[in-house]
This record gives sequence, structure tokens and C-alpha cells, in this order.
Amino acid sequence: MRDKESEEIEWEDLSQMPFSTMCIKESLRLHPPVTAVSRRCTEDVSMPDGRVLPKGNTCLISIYGTHHNPAVWPEPEIYDPHRFDPESSKNQHPLAFMPFSTGPRNCIGQNFAMAEMKVVLALTLLRFAVWLDENRPVRRKPELILRSENGLWLQLEPLGPRR
Repeated sequence: MRDKESEEIEWEDLSQMPFSTMCIKESLRLHPPVTAVSRRCTEDVSMPDGRVLPKGNTCLISIYGTHHNPAVWPEPEIYDPHRFDPESSKNQHPLAFMPFSTGPRNCIGQNFAMAEMKVVLALTLLRFAVWLDENRPVRRKPELILRSENGLWLQLEPLGPRR
């Protein structure tokens, strides 16, 4: 992106941002927008310990809990984008990361959302240095979606002319 004017960002450019993608995914792991989903069992489900969830039961799946489970993600509270490096993540269970849910009822807009986040991130970082405002603490407020109680306050510093 360094040699491009911001108006020239094209769809193909988004695949050339692997580290940005890793950062977005790690942010979604730590702060999934939807913290839980519910599903009705369409058949009996056998659990690893031998218990059975009967057909017809409604189960709550905690996306937040899965994303913060140390048995699934070592040191789950540490921000580490390299968890999503293709080499590091190839042994990860496919259901370990599900910020957009998974299966037949997953978010149909997830590819658009990821593309949109990459574009916003690229256009912002092309123009500004960004850091968290240390005077405004961030507190999670879980509701239907996970959000910050008082917003997310950032400080921006315009970057000089691009070379």
C-alpha cells in the first residue's frame, strides 16, 4: 500500500495485507462483536465425557468463552496477532475462532465485514499514527453485542506527506 494513493485501493490489495488481517482476527478473538449464540439440537449430541444433550434442547455457545479459553488459546488474554499466521494456525481447530458464528447459520456478511475492516484500517494507517487515549479507560459492556461502555477513544496524529 505504501506506493499507492489511497484512492487506488482495489479489491486485490486486500489480500496483500496479511499482517493487518492477522491483527483484525486477533482483535475479533479478544473482543468478538457477538459474545454468544444459541442453537437448538436437531439430534442427540454426545459429549466427550459421555453425557448426551437431547434433541430439542437449546444450547448457548459462548463465543467469548471459547475465544478466552486457555485450553483452546494459550495465554488467551495476551494480544498476539501471530496466532493467525498461516503456519501457526494450521493445527488450530476450525471451531476455535468463530467471531461471525459458524456453520449454516453463520454471518452472511462476514467476508464483506472483513474487507471493510481492512479498508478502514489501511486508509487510517496511511494517514495517521494511532494510539489509545490513556486517560479514557476501556471497559467492556456485554449486551446483545460486545461494546465499550464509554466508547473507544483514540488519539490520532497526521502523518507527513507520503513519499
